[in-house]
Amino acid sequence: MKDNALVLTGFHHLTAVTADAAGNLGFYTKVLGMRLVKKTVNQDDVSAYHLFYADGKASPGTDITFFDWPAMPEKRGTRSVVQTGLRVASQDSLKWWKARFGEMGVRHEEVVLRDGRWVLDFADPEGQRLFLVEDGGLSVAHPWELSPVPAPHQIRGLGPIRISVPEVKRTEKVLTDVMGMVPVRTYAVARGGPDVHVYRMGAEGPSAELHVVVEPQLAPARPGAGGVHHVAFRMPDDEQYELWAERLVRMGMPTSGPVDRYYFRSLYFREPGGVLFEIATDGPGFATDEPMDALGLRLALPPFLEPRRREIEAGLKPIGA
Repeated sequence: MKDNALVLTGFHHLTAVTADAAGNLGFYTKVLGMRLVKKTVNQDDVSAYHLFYADGKASPGTDITFFDWPAMPEKRGTRSVVQTGLRVASQDSLKWWKARFGEMGVRHEEVVLRDGRWVLDFADPEGQRLFLVEDGGLSVAHPWELSPVPAPHQIRGLGPIRISVPEVKRTEKVLTDVMGMVPVRTYAVARGGPDVHVYRMGAEGPSAELHVVVEPQLAPARPGAGGVHHVAFRMPDDEQYELWAERLVRMGMPTSGPVDRYYFRSLYFREPGGVLFEIATDGPGFATDEPMDALGLRLALPPFLEPRRREIEAGLKPIGA
């Protein structure tokens, strides 16, 4: 495979921060109706849970994940991920969700047309900035049969994701020259607001769009609860993984080097605007160490942490599920 054939196929997952693991679990499974597909720990800090929520089949590209850290709320600013899109099937689904949010006391806005798509902005209990977006049926749905949300209205996956940077030129150079994205359009989030630059990966629709808003007037964000730690992009297999690792080095990008997360393999680097990026393989997947019908029911540990299970479990607070 030639280097110029490398294509990111969309978002793999997004990892955010919660200071309330039990409340987070309740919101994402009982309110949003997503499936807890992996209850594990942060492999770099085993005192913290790492919770993965996804669709019924734990498909790559559907995961929003959380590190459980006792952090103060995020201080908003630039050099950060500022809003995460979650795809639903249609405008009718958005209307259904608006009614549900009203009944359940979830902070939300009106359904509006933004960048040519109908969207519904809302926030989780810690202020995580989210929005639902109709994807026009461009994605395959894998509903979770135990979800409290009817199958036609369930969340189908990630995207678009919006990041804030103080200036766009150096970020755009990495997105286009290094990561192979294509600039496709600009729009404004609000009338008179800053421009948002849209970059497309190797697929169609909102699952493959990174939105970059330029906000030089803002101070850098201070990480914390209700904020995002990093965003991960998809590559299909180990062959591309090795080529991406070589490409990042050749293009002068300081990276983590290869990192085996057991459920997928990763490369981490920080784009010039300050946002932490990850490129991750689609496999092996979350059913590697648990049956598909039992995902998330117990604390899962990769083999290199399994000998420490008793110690790790003793340091975690029970959260249910």
